Amino acid sequence: PLRRPRPAYNPSSISDPDYVRIFDTTLRDGEQSPGATLTSNEKLEIARMLAKLGVDIIEAGFPIASPDDFEAVRQIANVVGNEVFEDGYVPVICGLSRANEKDIQIAWDAVKGAKLPRVHTFIATSPIHMKD
Repeated sequence: PLRRPRPAYNPSSISDPDYVRIFDTTLRDGEQSPGATLTSNEKLEIARMLAKLGVDIIEAGFPIASPDDFEAVRQIANVVGNEVFEDGYVPVICGLSRANEKDIQIAWDAVKGAKLPRVHTFIATSPIHMKD
């Protein structure tokens, strides 16, 4: 079945005032729970299910955290970020990054293969996040 039509993706505005854009952080935040770890294949499968649900933006992970995280985000961007649905929908694939040049470049390298790549930055306030 086709989804309800959605406004064209514009990162800074939504043309339909009744539309709610869904930004899902399951693949990144989900692993912050004690004992919760996902393989790259599990992350890919979850990303596919999120896309099937019609989630607008999938935050696929924190690419600088580890080579495995980078690779999982890259795989999601290259696969799920290029699977265009019958109605033209393709999710935005996002990588989380601290607000510094190295992190932003790594995040971009991980998501740039998606049709709609995005880097989500944050300002570190925790001492652990302020370290290189």
